[in-house]
Amino acid sequence: MSELEKMYQSIMSGTQDKNIKFKDLQKILNVLGFDYRVRGDHFIYFYKEIKDIINIQPDKNMAKPYQIKQIRNYLLEHKITLK
Repeated sequence: MSELEKMYQSIMSGTQDKNIKFKDLQKILNVLGFDYRVRGDHFIYFYKEIKDIINIQPDKNMAKPYQIKQIRNYLLEHKITLK
């Protein structure tokens, strides 16, 4: 299993929400095909034709646990998977 697959699994499992680095989260979203724009420290991710957006901000160098949960729910709702 590659490092990307491990990171994706840790996001999808829900057991590592407090231990995911912000850069790793960005890397996964980029690999999944998301585009983004930046407003201050807000990274606003969007996916192709889906109107819903993902708005994330770093907490020092870590991702915020509640935002990981939001991303997991977004990926499950829209059936976006690592290919």
